[in-house]
Amino acid sequence: MRLSSNGFADAFSAGITSQGLNVIRIGLASTDMLYFASGSLNFPGAMFTASHNPAEYNGIKLCLSGARPIGKESGLQTIERFVTEGSAIDFRSVGKEESQNLLEKYVSHLLSLVDMSDMRPLKVVIDAGNAMAGYTAPAVFARLNCEVIPMYFDLDGTFPNHDANPIEAENLKDLQKAVKKQKADIGLAFDGDADRCFLVDENADLVNPSSLTALIASRELKKHPNSNIIYNLISSKAVLEVIEENGGTGIRSRVGHSYIKKLMADTGAIFGGEHSGHFYFRDFWKADSGMLAALHAIAALAESKEPLSKLLKPFNRYFSSGEINLEVLDAQKSMEIIESKYSKSDSNKIDHLDGLTIVGDNWWFNVRASNTEPLLRLNVEAESQAGMIKIRDQVLATIRS
Repeated sequence: MRLSSNGFADAFSAGITSQGLNVIRIGLASTDMLYFASGSLNFPGAMFTASHNPAEYNGIKLCLSGARPIGKESGLQTIERFVTEGSAIDFRSVGKEESQNLLEKYVSHLLSLVDMSDMRPLKVVIDAGNAMAGYTAPAVFARLNCEVIPMYFDLDGTFPNHDANPIEAENLKDLQKAVKKQKADIGLAFDGDADRCFLVDENADLVNPSSLTALIASRELKKHPNSNIIYNLISSKAVLEVIEENGGTGIRSRVGHSYIKKLMADTGAIFGGEHSGHFYFRDFWKADSGMLAALHAIAALAESKEPLSKLLKPFNRYFSSGEINLEVLDAQKSMEIIESKYSKSDSNKIDHLDGLTIVGDNWWFNVRASNTEPLLRLNVEAESQAGMIKIRDQVLATIRS
């Protein structure tokens, strides 16, 4: 629904058909609708989206047939080379373009993956942020035993109410107020392309995405015992504990969808969760779906007589800082200085799976460089609030100095 998307999509389609290939236009879609289309039709896919970025941004999200990811090493660098150096053009007969509306088929597929048949009535507030969940959520929730209080469902690429970026707490304040005012059971917030979902409980408190990862992992392991589950390295320590308590095997991944999807394919994992609000499902072509994650949360809540805060309490075991972004002159140099400081203690464990992770006796932290900005991203977790604050402030002081 971004203002520039139609023009880009028209140009992209014209370029493809000029090379003798056929195009199916599915129109307005969330990112997981693109993955559904690519997976169910077994064609490569392209979507014009800038996800949670401000209104003036846009970009292309690409996948191979079967919703397989294209990452830096698996195609993006080749595409970049074609753009900068040019590529050969084949003059073939022109392909054709057709349109298909896949919304109802997408909804039916999601609902086939989560049992919603015997659910108590729930009151749900949904903040679509004037973005794509305003298109998909009505079609999904029309089939559920839920009273929906919609917020910002009008599609508007100028994002007049707030940025469609729920990872920033500021953008969740309207949802929190509405949950409290409406005495709702749960609040849902989606980002611009609706591939990420964030939760607010009945007390209007923000739900840690790691808690949702742990909840979904426990549910999926009941359906598929002794399976592999992927979690990224900035997820709470509780995620691995819950996976193992439920008979699964946790596999730690670096941050990023192309890495997680590849690891899921390599290990046969049934589910993967990222602390950034991305949730991946084997039965959804190993792709991520914010709506499918939301359905798992609603199903678990509907099956329980407890409120969401109590349902998630067993998964909230530690204290985390949330992701802190810091501008630095040289991210690599900063990480080297931090590693030098914390490697002096023999009890600390160090690994470099993604950036720098230091694990102490009852705490851990990770620092990693942004791929797109001169930033270091810091995540800290500890067994106590005081312990988390102490380590957080020590690392921040080291970076700032």
